[in-house]
Amino acid sequence: MENQPQDRQVIIDAKGLGVFFNASHHKDDYKSKMMNVLTMKKTEKTDDKFWPIKDLDFKAYKGEILGIIGSNGSGKTTLCKMLTGILHPDSGSLQINGKVSSLFSLGMGFKKELTGRENVYLNGMMLGIDRKTIDEYLEIIKDFSGLNEFFERPMKYYSSGMKARLGFSVASHLDPEILILDEALNTGDRQFGEKAAEKMQELVKKAKMVIIVTHSMRFAKKNCDRLIWLDQGVIKGDGKPADVIKEYKKTVPPRRQRTAKVELQKITTTVKNDSVIKAENMGVSFKMNRNEFWALRNISVDIKEGQVVGIIGHNGAGKSTMCKVLTNILSPDEGTLEMTGETTSLLSYGAGFNEQLSGEDNIYLNGMLLGIPKQKIDNSYEEIVDFSELNKHIDKPVKQYSSGMKARLGFSIAAMLKPDIFIIDEALSTGDMAFKQKASEKIQEIMGQSKAVIIVTHSMSTAKKMCNRVIWMEQGQIMYDGEPEEAVEKYRSRIEELKAKKR
Repeated sequence: MENQPQDRQVIIDAKGLGVFFNASHHKDDYKSKMMNVLTMKKTEKTDDKFWPIKDLDFKAYKGEILGIIGSNGSGKTTLCKMLTGILHPDSGSLQINGKVSSLFSLGMGFKKELTGRENVYLNGMMLGIDRKTIDEYLEIIKDFSGLNEFFERPMKYYSSGMKARLGFSVASHLDPEILILDEALNTGDRQFGEKAAEKMQELVKKAKMVIIVTHSMRFAKKNCDRLIWLDQGVIKGDGKPADVIKEYKKTVPPRRQRTAKVELQKITTTVKNDSVIKAENMGVSFKMNRNEFWALRNISVDIKEGQVVGIIGHNGAGKSTMCKVLTNILSPDEGTLEMTGETTSLLSYGAGFNEQLSGEDNIYLNGMLLGIPKQKIDNSYEEIVDFSELNKHIDKPVKQYSSGMKARLGFSIAAMLKPDIFIIDEALSTGDMAFKQKASEKIQEIMGQSKAVIIVTHSMSTAKKMCNRVIWMEQGQIMYDGEPEEAVEKYRSRIEELKAKKR
């Protein structure tokens, strides 16, 4: 462990820290019992204990930016939950000198039936902030989030990016003493990302200390004073970022390190005249406070077999609503939509998991919900588990999984379905570098087999490089539909125009 000056104030002191779960004990709720009936699975309860964190000793100091790295399932999320009081240690001791605020799992505490404004008050009060203080910061939070009229609408109509915007905006204005950030700058569009980065620097100067959980080695090396490397709940390295990163990278399988940067290559396809997706004057509306809000309006597209279509636009532009329509989660309220082929979406994969069920049960549950026969799931089961690399965890309840582990399993299920129409929504944000490389290779394979591919992305380089057609959306309408280079140029010009107006 890196030697620390004796006169530095200790903010976090962990000694022999550990927490366990009953590895094979499944809670007998009705959904669990139903899954056992559907899959004809016999359950056995045991008292086996799984320790995601065990015998952890470390200290964190005032004024320090401490980074935590490690592969999916290494214990990072569990440690964060203990630091924020969500989990209590089963062994050892944990002393924290200060109030902890967390930016991991942005928006998880929001109530979807409440408006953005109401959720600001709810979250603030849950953190012990008095109403007068929330009143003082409310308009600042609203302005910073950039949600505009969505601020007064129920959060069930928000995209994941919009929830992240509001979550970051609330947490970043609460003046925390100890701030935990888990990939917290992954908040969506470029414009908000830049603003969030500036706010982060301001927060670091005010807080007692900051803990950054990240899979980005570049970010960790640039922003952290010290790194802790976790592996299977044990500290494998603790010291200067460059030294710890060097040792960590040695453990990444060589096959996954063939390229310095995970990239998807442009797929060469033959575009045919057959329509795969055809929408005419399609619209989707929501009733909100007696008012009608159109999330999509006058959408007309004709996607041909062989096309790789990118969809770009800022958070709240209508991208997520469009994907929900294409995956039959939502139905159009006006116009028509015709689709030829089965659709599989990597949009928010893992969001449909039942937390009480095991990973195995969730494979069958997700497959059956998608209409896949049990026999086919049986045949693909081993392939799904092997690809996810969750063999040791597959019998454990999903509630014990980290967000990265859920993403691994969700991706693996979707990737084995071999869809006709494949929707990808920032699908490479699945955690550690080794799995990202493997996931990118699998996506390449699927893209070459599908009738059509739709890529929802905030990366302009991805849109230009991978797609042969790009749709730019804004406020639920199509602003441009055509050549990737021109679409990106028009979108960027719009961003600069909006920036100029705010100056």
